[in-house]
Amino acid sequence: MALNTEKSSLASLELLEPGKLRAEFPERRQQALGTAQERRQHPQQPGTASSDRIAAMLENAQMFKDLEWAQIEALSGYIQLYRAAPGAVLFREGDKGDFMCIVLEGKLEVRKEDNQHVDKVVTTVFPGRSLGEMTIVDGEPRSATAVAVASSTLAVLTQENFLLIMRDKPALSAKLLLKIAQLLSQRLRLTSGILVDYLEN
Repeated sequence: MALNTEKSSLASLELLEPGKLRAEFPERRQQALGTAQERRQHPQQPGTASSDRIAAMLENAQMFKDLEWAQIEALSGYIQLYRAAPGAVLFREGDKGDFMCIVLEGKLEVRKEDNQHVDKVVTTVFPGRSLGEMTIVDGEPRSATAVAVASSTLAVLTQENFLLIMRDKPALSAKLLLKIAQLLSQRLRLTSGILVDYLEN
């Protein structure tokens, strides 16, 4: 499995090595790995600890709440972690879309230009929330700009690596597509409600 980490739109971010991060390991991870004695009897393969650490950080993300631990572990092998400094631009409106991300720590703002070409804050993305999911589905240009407003840790899934998941783990990719569709549907309903309120006023 050859993961693609060379993406120009991520060039301004710092690629992190999961082994250097501190993370709490949820109870179901401990159950999945078994006791310390069992782990000594069945040593982990190289790279497993890093995937486990990413999985532990992904578990609380809204998008993955319905996934089983084994599925989160499998997904973690296709994820890269990045750090964004305050003011770093993840992507700009009109850029070609090639990745989505989940905020693990920090805070992002999503901004969109108005008719006078002034950036307006559309929403703020806090830990556990995701953005950029549409690009995984359609690969179309970005509809808004995303900027880190605090030092942030991000879990990134590129479109290319999602295609690898589709090839290697079709059941997992189907579940991810369903979660993306649900998230987009929720946002559309919310936007429709806001639009109705605006028109009524």
